[in-house]
Amino acid sequence: MNEEKRRFSPPAVGGSSLLVIFAVLCLTVFALLSLSTVQADKRLSDAASDAVSGYYEADTMAEEILARLRRGEEPEGVTFSGSGLLFASYACPISDTQSLFVDVCFYSGLDDNYTILRWQAQSTANWQPDDNINVWNGN
Repeated sequence: MNEEKRRFSPPAVGGSSLLVIFAVLCLTVFALLSLSTVQADKRLSDAASDAVSGYYEADTMAEEILARLRRGEEPEGVTFSGSGLLFASYACPISDTQSLFVDVCFYSGLDDNYTILRWQAQSTANWQPDDNINVWNGN
């Protein structure tokens, strides 16, 4: 019976400790990944908010210029052209790289008889094509 008591050993604590350490390490990694995802989402939502507010500020400015044109004024920055029909063109900046371009056709002078030909956001940034694409030529 003495030999049976000597052969009995208490359960090993090392395996459960390793399991707990691994679980804590996994939870820490998941927490850091969640934190970086939240920060990226915040940057994206801030950029989207800036883009939308910039567009609506430019839209408001373009509406104000159109209202001044309809009252018969000639606001600064508006280009007029045409002989029978009067065309007015102007641009309102949205951001450093975008502008809202507006073209309006007035049928009989500057009054309520008009048609908006273009109300379009366009990029104003210089575009540089990437011409150095390495394509395999078969050799």
